[in-house]
Parts: sequence; structure tokens; C-alpha cells
Amino acid sequence: MNSPLPLLSVDDVRQYITENLRAADFADKRVLLIVPDATRTAPLPLLFEAVHGQLSSAAAKIDVLVALGTHPEMPQADIRRLLGISDADSRGRYADVELFNHEWDRPECLLSLGTLSEADTREISGGLLEEAVDVAINRRIADYDVLLVLGPVFPHEVVGFSGGNKYFFPGIGGAEILNFFHWLGALITNASIIGVKETPVRKVVDRAAALIPVERRCLAFVVAPDASLYGMFYGTPESAWNDAADLSAQVHMRRVPKPFQMVLSCAPPMYDELWVAGKCMYKLEPVVADGGELIIYAPHMHEISITHGPLIEEVGYHVRDYFTAQAERFSHIPRGVLAHSTHVRGGGTFVDGVEHPRVQVTLASGIPRETCERINLGYRDPSTINVEDFANREDEGVLLVRKAGEMLYRLED
Repeated sequence: MNSPLPLLSVDDVRQYITENLRAADFADKRVLLIVPDATRTAPLPLLFEAVHGQLSSAAAKIDVLVALGTHPEMPQADIRRLLGISDADSRGRYADVELFNHEWDRPECLLSLGTLSEADTREISGGLLEEAVDVAINRRIADYDVLLVLGPVFPHEVVGFSGGNKYFFPGIGGAEILNFFHWLGALITNASIIGVKETPVRKVVDRAAALIPVERRCLAFVVAPDASLYGMFYGTPESAWNDAADLSAQVHMRRVPKPFQMVLSCAPPMYDELWVAGKCMYKLEPVVADGGELIIYAPHMHEISITHGPLIEEVGYHVRDYFTAQAERFSHIPRGVLAHSTHVRGGGTFVDGVEHPRVQVTLASGIPRETCERINLGYRDPSTINVEDFANREDEGVLLVRKAGEMLYRLED
């Protein structure tokens, strides 16, 4: 990782927003802010207050839509807390702000924008997939004049770097486009795509976003572990993301000289289900040695997935080739679920009916042993782990990552 860059002060953040988000550009317009949920490190209270303060005198309306993807719905009180809206604020300066969850699984809440054709998907995927894909998005966008994304950029296991148009797809998109490009990312594999700027999946996301018939703007930002900001970028989702991804590549990657036999990857409290805590594997898979072990340490975690748990328990966690070799057997499972499975299990082979994962993935969490065994992951009682026993042992081939999931580790080559 390069030397840390200077962080923006609160005054720097406010000044940037004042200088770049010109109120006149939003005059008499209905603005829908699209924000991440609580599974991303982000100074949303500061940013929401500054953006609302800058635009509210000019805009006709400002509302908020949480880009859940397929994550669980957030109660109104949790959304207010996410944005830093106090009870007094909700009755005062933000009284007219409506707060919405994305509803990906309710067809009546979605609007079809068109289709990516077989020719489109063949060309974008380099021939890996060839199918027509419906592009649907949250119907609420039709009620607004500007869609303003307010979200961070990190290395990402499916798309290369998160942010930008990813807040539309899968953030507020429908299941078909989500399942398509998550499976495309799985076919390419996490290790090959994470931290790579230009990827086929990014092309899918940008191509789908081009179908949106509403003006799109984006305030992309790059965060430090404590939610301070290294930088902010405003413009189209494509341009803001482009610059933010360049900065993320500088501050969100750590290069190491050789792989580790043992990694203790500690999930922060915001990862309260394996669906998101899988990031503790994704960001570290590139530096786990062949035959090594990665432990996702999350004593607070008791769920595989609130939304997708039963399907994941039916399928389990397996390497990519386990599914590609038995495509018919798993044809009834949404490909987004299969993609999650392969990303958590990591690389490996499936030859003559025998699966050979490259690394051992072990859960040290509130998920019981029998469940871990059923879903094809290792189990470790978290009470047997003293985190400090793993500290300062990199020369021995042991790595401790105290807040895993956002910093990408790669080998120096």
C-alpha cells in the first residue's frame, strides 16, 4: 500500500460540496438521493446534511432511496440513524424528506427499461454468456428529475470496483440483471476481477445504466477505515467513479511479498450475516497460500443470509466448477446465490466428481458447527480464538486483519 494520503477535514468536505454541487443546476428539480445501506463505511450523516443544505433552497423535492440490492429492508428509524437525522430534524428541516427502501423482489415496484440483447451480452462477456436480459429498476425513479448517487468506491469482487452506476444495478435494480452479471463475475472469478478497473461486469452495469431515462449524477468518495475521506469526485456516474476508482486503487490495496498459510479475517459489526461478511474472504483470497486457511472471525454473526438463507443452505458453498459441471442440477437456483457461493468458497477445481478448493474457509461465528458442515465450510468455536495470538506474525505466514472486508490484499507481482 502506498503511503497514506492526507484526509479531508469536515470543512473541506462542505467546501467541496458547495463548490461542485451548484444549487442552480437543481433549481425546481425533484432529486432522489441514492445511498448505500449500513454495510458500507461512509460518513453519510455529514454528506447528507451538506448535500441537503446545499440543494434544499433550490430543489423542488429531495428524497432518499436506500440501494439495498437484495439486502434486508431497513426500518425507518435505522435509515434516519444512517443519515444522521435526529427526531427533531425529522420534524424540522428534513420534515419533507421521504425515505424509501429498494424493493427488488416486488415486480409491481419495478420498471422495465429495455433489454440487453444476446448480441450485447455475447460481446460484453467475451462469449462467456449469450442471452437476452431484462433491465428493470425501481419504479420510483420516474417521479424525479435527477438521480444523485451518494456512495463510496472500494475494490469489489463482482464488478472490480464498486460505486458509480453500481448504485443503480444492483443497488436499485431488478433480479434478472443482478443475477446475470453476478454470475458473469463468478465465471471470471473473484481473484481475477477484484481491484481491476475495467471489467466485463462494469461494462454491463454501465450499459444498463445508459437506459435510465432520468438525469444521473454522482458524488463518489473514497473512505479511510474510520469513515474519514481521502477524496470526493462529482460528475456523471461514469466520470466520478473513474476518478474515485483510481484513488481507491491507491489507498485500498495492500501489497505483500508472499502468501500466508493462515489468515484471521475479522468481520466488523456492520457485517451481521455471511452474505456481506463474505467480503472478509473476497478481499483476502489473493494472499492465502494454496492449502492455507482463512478464518472469518465474527462472534456477532448468527445468520447466513436473511434474504437468501434457505437457498444457500440448500446449495452450500462450492467452487465455480462444481456448478458449471452440474448446471442442470442447479438451474432452479438464482445465479446471484450461486455466485455468492463460489466467491465465498474461492478458487479450486471439480474433477471426476471430486471438489478440490484451493483454500480452507472456516467460520468462527455464531453459526453452529452442524450448519457450517452442512454448507461445506469449516467451523471454529470463536471463544477458542484470542485475536492477539495472530498479531505481528506475518514473517511466520500468519496474517491478522482487524477490520476486514474493504481493504484488498494482493501479492506484489
